[in-house]
Amino acid sequence: MKKIACCFLLLLSTLFLFRCGKVSEETLTGKSELKVSWKLVSNFTERENAFDAYFNLTNNGTTDLNDSNWALFFNMAPRPIIPNKTPQAARVVHINGDWYKLVPEKGFSLKAGEFTQIWYSGIEGVIKETDAPLGLYIVYYDKTGKEEKFEQIADYTIEPFTERQQILRGKEDSLRMPTAANRYAANLPLHVVPADSLLKIIPSPVHIKRVGGTLTLDGSQAIRYGKGLEKEANFLSKRLNEITTASYKVGAAAANATPGIDLRIDSLSVNGIAKEAYRLSVTPKGVSIVGSDAAGVFYGIQSLLALIPFEAYAQKKTTLACLDIEDAPRFHTRGLHVDVSRNFQTKETILRTLDLMARYKLNHFLLYTTEDEGWRLEIDGLPELTEVGAQRQHTSGMDAPAIHPAYGSGPLAYETGKHGSGYYTKADFVEILKYAAERHIRVIPELNFPGHAMAAIKSMEARYERLMKQGKEQEANEYRLIDPDDRSAYLSAQGYKNNVVSVARESTYRFYEKVVDEMAKMYQQAGLKMNVIHAGGDEVPEGAWTASPMAAKLLKENPTIKDPKNLQAYFFGKLVERMKKRGLTVHGWEEVALLKADGGKYEPNPAFAGGGVVPYIWNNLFDYRDLGYRLANAGYPVILCNVSNFYFDMSYDNDPKEPGLYWAGFVDTRDNWTFAPYNMFSTTLETNMGRPLDVNADFKGMERLRPDARKNIIGVEAQLWSETVKGRAMLESYMLPKMIGYAESAWGQERDWEEMPPNDDRKKRVAKEWNVFANTIAVRELPRLARFNGGYNYRLPLPGAIVRNDTLKANTALPGLSIRYTTDGTEPTTESPEYRQPLPVKGTVRLKSFDRAGRSSRTAIASK
Repeated sequence: MKKIACCFLLLLSTLFLFRCGKVSEETLTGKSELKVSWKLVSNFTERENAFDAYFNLTNNGTTDLNDSNWALFFNMAPRPIIPNKTPQAARVVHINGDWYKLVPEKGFSLKAGEFTQIWYSGIEGVIKETDAPLGLYIVYYDKTGKEEKFEQIADYTIEPFTERQQILRGKEDSLRMPTAANRYAANLPLHVVPADSLLKIIPSPVHIKRVGGTLTLDGSQAIRYGKGLEKEANFLSKRLNEITTASYKVGAAAANATPGIDLRIDSLSVNGIAKEAYRLSVTPKGVSIVGSDAAGVFYGIQSLLALIPFEAYAQKKTTLACLDIEDAPRFHTRGLHVDVSRNFQTKETILRTLDLMARYKLNHFLLYTTEDEGWRLEIDGLPELTEVGAQRQHTSGMDAPAIHPAYGSGPLAYETGKHGSGYYTKADFVEILKYAAERHIRVIPELNFPGHAMAAIKSMEARYERLMKQGKEQEANEYRLIDPDDRSAYLSAQGYKNNVVSVARESTYRFYEKVVDEMAKMYQQAGLKMNVIHAGGDEVPEGAWTASPMAAKLLKENPTIKDPKNLQAYFFGKLVERMKKRGLTVHGWEEVALLKADGGKYEPNPAFAGGGVVPYIWNNLFDYRDLGYRLANAGYPVILCNVSNFYFDMSYDNDPKEPGLYWAGFVDTRDNWTFAPYNMFSTTLETNMGRPLDVNADFKGMERLRPDARKNIIGVEAQLWSETVKGRAMLESYMLPKMIGYAESAWGQERDWEEMPPNDDRKKRVAKEWNVFANTIAVRELPRLARFNGGYNYRLPLPGAIVRNDTLKANTALPGLSIRYTTDGTEPTTESPEYRQPLPVKGTVRLKSFDRAGRSSRTAIASK
């Protein structure tokens, strides 16, 4: 978004604040002189699965705080608050979602220069610095209780998590402490392998054969293309120029041409797959890439680029070993989901992500543009969706037609360094669509209903109020999404009390159709056809619609629905009918394919099996661990998104400084790589609390995938939810190197150990192959990512280390990285001594992992 447009939006938003219950920028009086610190005390409390924490408040200002003139607002990873057993001077109150406030109790007093400590407790362990209260600001009230002004907290400290009771989640947590010594023990099975053992390309091709000889690429070779491949040829020319600085001419294929780089389409099948297949041949005379289609040629190009060594970057020429490759994907659907609603990501970040997807041969991009916390796409005729739904800032209450702060976004919209506000213009979205299509990536937009809809609801309420004031009642109701008399009480999985639309209003369906139709127009502008919509459909909370007069009327008129809990399936059925008329296949989370039986248990809904509904299955760890196979066996085309393997937003480990979520445990690159789609119980290795799972005992009685239903597993998808993702650097470190392991599971062929029984032989084979893969990531993949597209912000693991008998031993989770250390308290750099073998040391040692590009991990500390 251009700066002028942004300023104009800020002006509009400031004017808008006065009519929708927000506090305007004019009431911001600067930074508060209230000093705040927060400490997580313990997750090992009297009450199981609970935590204790406290705020320290120091009044360094001149305004006395009493029991009515202030409240401290903040965001916190949503958890129910437990009433205080011991009286406190103030209490934490949940407002909505992850929005909380600290409010004074009767008699509270904090005069200038005074200090107070306020304890509170909540449900579910807190172990990450990203869980701490964020985006703190104080609101002052006058004697009538009216909001008077607000100030942002400038002096705020999160006390470090150092003790066992702060780092583990309670008595049930089976994981070890994230110490250098424990990392060392975990890394012991890994070792450096010879360079000729490394994988040539990731994801691994079906067949690769070294044929002898070399080819020097130096710009002298012309890139020639067959019919329909001009874009692919230009793409290759541009990439080669970026990598090697040499210029490559591009032209249509001609007879009797001198050797060069030839691209063409021909009949081709690899492993029985004739879609996206390719054959790549590198000879001393040139390169030939033959694809079964344009996508196949494009993936052959990606493999050619992957063969270029790190050392060749920024050099004019490079030498390649001659070889033959035949390749095709294991799954046609190889997806990545990115949530830009919880925290916004710029268009430029999305384009970089698409380049990364193309590099690793992923071809479906689920762009999560709507959620409770933000609406991120401009829609013609509904300006409130972006004027209201695309920006977060302080509101005077959860009922205001505005989006309150979330995930630390703070009290001001579009504040520099915050990620709560922002959206893609129509032109932005068209550019994203075109950019993706050039890389053979299908963009799937999402419009999540009937839950997860607060941003849409708030936007349409603002529209309703605007038009009602103009006396346009019929127009005001055209896209309204709620029953205004609904008094249903519920709490969503993310803590929302008002995020479910009315499924009894025709205007709800009309809104959905309006948005989808406008999206389809943008696809047309991009020269594409929109043929898929992701409808979300997940996490509708218990209690929704139970006190809605409109819903009650609908149930009375349709007695076969029986119960409000079945209204979600009713809504989805109606939605599918309307989307089919538009030629759209409907994708959604697993709930869209389920019905709730009388006992409350979910069962596959036969209504959509084999039809135009594709469920995405994330739940392989909790109460429906076999759901993916049950739906595939029932005839549904299924995309597996297993939370214990493919959720990139799950933290790499339980180090409190490692950002990310962990409600489903921890997910690292090995988890992404290990996945066995037809035998997933064997790759669901532990519970979310770290207890090892036994395939035979823990999955006893669960439905296995029938051989004839394998065809119904149409693909896999990795997820990146953005609650804790603040900006491009964090997004990329969450994706990398996880995406590398995931790509192998999505594209690479079945590995011989995938369906072996869970015995020692299987474990040995997995360990051996993972060791090679980990070496390849360290030595080949990551250094190239440091140069690709100006460099990506990938994560390097902290070293493992022990000091025993004054001797240092160290290792790394990605063999091939170097380890450098210091003993004088300074931070290790590329100039520090390199650890090569056990060595004598005294005192505390600081260590970092480094790759060949000079990138480093965070610091590990080892001592006796």
